[in-house]
Amino acid sequence: MLKDREVAAVLPAKDITRARDFYQNVLGLDAPDVLDDQNLMYRCGNGTTFLLYQTDNAGTAKNTQMGWTTDNIEAEMEELRGRGVTFEEYDFPGLKTENGIATDAVGKAAWFLDTEGNILNIFQSK
Repeated sequence: MLKDREVAAVLPAKDITRARDFYQNVLGLDAPDVLDDQNLMYRCGNGTTFLLYQTDNAGTAKNTQMGWTTDNIEAEMEELRGRGVTFEEYDFPGLKTENGIATDAVGKAAWFLDTEGNILNIFQSK
């Protein structure tokens, strides 16, 4: 049954080489498992993974596509900013960021784009 299976996120990339450089050199992830020339599998904490695959559809979603949890969002953001990441600023009904962080009853969240236009997130629960 699916409820007992691991889950892996799947992200699109128009340029797999450019995306690989971003995930390794900007976000600091370990080198991926190369499945073939259009599919890379990244490993993150606690055995989680995500697949990065080449497609012309990358960057078309207008929603958060993947996120990481943290216990110190400010420290994560400082490190990522030092690596060149720019955090999004939002001012929508029910969502307003200040210095890149939205805070609500659940916790704190921040969003940024990868080189392929995917919306990524880091989140710290209360």
